[in-house]
Amino acid sequence: MVLRVSSPHDGDGSARAIAAAFLANLGIAVAKFVAFGVTGAASMLAEGVHSIADTGNQGLLFLGGRRAQKPPTGQHPFGFGRERYFWSFVVAVVLFTAGSLFALLEGVEKLRHPHGLEAWPWAVGTLVVAFVLEAFSLRTAVRESRALKGDLPWSGFIRHAKVPELPVVLLEDTGALLGLAFALLGVGLAQITGNPRFDALGSIAIGVLLGFIAFVLAVEMKSLLIGEAAAPDMQARICSALEGSDGVRRVIHLRTEHLGPKADRRREPGVLVSAAQSAR
Repeated sequence: MVLRVSSPHDGDGSARAIAAAFLANLGIAVAKFVAFGVTGAASMLAEGVHSIADTGNQGLLFLGGRRAQKPPTGQHPFGFGRERYFWSFVVAVVLFTAGSLFALLEGVEKLRHPHGLEAWPWAVGTLVVAFVLEAFSLRTAVRESRALKGDLPWSGFIRHAKVPELPVVLLEDTGALLGLAFALLGVGLAQITGNPRFDALGSIAIGVLLGFIAFVLAVEMKSLLIGEAAAPDMQARICSALEGSDGVRRVIHLRTEHLGPKADRRREPGVLVSAAQSAR
């Protein structure tokens, strides 16, 4: 017997988290590029490209959410819920190529050909403002995630969440805050010591950080794309519902697979169930 059941993640709050991240990153990107134009700091340019990549990534998450709501077709009878997983995987690719690789290349270039910083207060002021805006975005993502996280630690939530957008935004915002700290440290040390190579090292640290986050996201989204089983508590509820139905004595074996997080109560269920049962 095969049936589909609803995912428990209706109204998951991901849209609010994405919107907050999009607006914050867009404003931060503009400020960082202005500061780079004034100061010439490599870490500011790396952070500016990082924010542009994050802004584009939020757009990709919105696109995935919209495409996932398409009704089932004959070719795709279980709907398009996995579009959200696919576009979240694309986010990991963009974060690595447009964020990590650029920051690493820029840092290496400035190590080979260093030059002093100009108007460093611009860089520091921009980084402080960006830190405040990123903290606001992360606060929104944390608040929207708490209901789904339950008793799991944050690392467990990122690993096991079936709603892809919230782990993506959480990791991006956390990485952004750490990247800002690296940039501020690089600019500060370059100004204090008079050695601009510290600024280049800040850019390289940002690149390594973004590469790590992209790797974690890619691994988790790949797992969701391949197909993950429902959580144990959901499997227990499914067994209980099956065993309480007419013609079923007990469930011998149960296999489940998430088809995608459910975004609308009227649309596609989120879990595919295959059960072998004993008749009464």
